[in-house]
Amino acid sequence: MRQSDPQKLDALVGRLVGDVGACVTGSLIVLGDQLGLYKAMADGKPVTAAELAGKTGLKERYVREWLSAQAAAEYVQYDEGSDSFSLSPEQAMAFAEESSPAFFAGAFEVVQSMWVDEPKVEEAFRTGAGLGWHEHSNCLFRGTERFFRPGYNTNLVSSWIPALDGVRAKLEAGAAVADVGCGYGASTILMAQAYPKSRFYAFDYHGPSIEKGREAAQKAGVGDRIVFERASAKDFPAGSYDLVAMFDCLHDMGDPVGAGRHVRETLAPDGTWMIVEPFAHDNLKQNLNPIGRIFYGASTMICTPASLSQEVGLGLGAQAGEMRLRKVALDAGFSHFRRATETPFNMVFEVRA
Repeated sequence: MRQSDPQKLDALVGRLVGDVGACVTGSLIVLGDQLGLYKAMADGKPVTAAELAGKTGLKERYVREWLSAQAAAEYVQYDEGSDSFSLSPEQAMAFAEESSPAFFAGAFEVVQSMWVDEPKVEEAFRTGAGLGWHEHSNCLFRGTERFFRPGYNTNLVSSWIPALDGVRAKLEAGAAVADVGCGYGASTILMAQAYPKSRFYAFDYHGPSIEKGREAAQKAGVGDRIVFERASAKDFPAGSYDLVAMFDCLHDMGDPVGAGRHVRETLAPDGTWMIVEPFAHDNLKQNLNPIGRIFYGASTMICTPASLSQEVGLGLGAQAGEMRLRKVALDAGFSHFRRATETPFNMVFEVRA
């Protein structure tokens, strides 16, 4: 064993204690979300463990232990005098209010899938064969939709589409739009609600996600404006689309260049390809930060294995950066590529022939 610096070791152990606590708390966040505990506390009124158990139909002893762990994580408020617990407005936005731009409970379902599917990824490391999106646990599909939806709610209609040259006016007048890699259809549904004169086509190779998308669109009242169809990014039906959108999925594809070529073939002459990807710098060192930590971790367990399971297997990864994405577009035959806008979690690119 090499000689260590005691102070550096103490600092590392301190970080590890925090990370272990975060991992443990993550499972409790999923539990509280699934059991409706956060939503039962959304009004901010203080409740005892017994009262919360009564509201949710759960057993008090379990609820008290969960509340105590949440208080230790500072995810709920605890009042010693009344022995009661409550959610602050900010905590409610993060854990109880799914329409909130800060809703985070869904992210922990994605993390849950990483733990559940770790043996599959371990095998992929050994064989290099990859792990398809469809081979993951169901919590990944639901969690991905719930994780990305708040960002789409906040940005898609208000800033991302307006940042694209002339696209909003086309959608308002009535356009044909393809949402490729639509998952559960959160992005498609938002656009259909905002632009009732346009027609939307939602494609994903994952059949169960397409079914969930259809159900969600009907529930949202826009089922008549969206056609959901199972198709891959390289074979979705041509339609002379005014807009082809890909939300946080291009880097998951084995052959993103081939997908881009197909987009070019299906676009109207003046059409736009909108690419939304996780925020990343082109330089690894610049990505060594909390957001990069999340995306590199997800990329290791989900995104890169998905790409390597497909033909070509380019393996862009969730931190591809603008330069690599630009190369994909140029290699696919496009000549115009610009970063239209960005958020702390996403970059939005406008691509044209």
